[in-house]
Amino acid sequence: MSETILDEWQIILVQKKDELESCQTEKQVTSCMKCDKLLDCEIRDAYIKAVYDSMSKGKGGGFEF
Repeated sequence: MSETILDEWQIILVQKKDELESCQTEKQVTSCMKCDKLLDCEIRDAYIKAVYDSMSKGKGGGFEF
């Protein structure tokens, strides 16, 4: 059995993902895209920031696509 050790950025990401999923359940939507608060949602914004922070380990910088 393999255990994964999460760093501080991954722990925050898991917490923000749980908050986002709770919000979706509460609002009875399966995606933020179906929510009327999509563009003005602090929970979604915090989740997106946590995703970027977990990828960069908090060092900042831009992501080029």
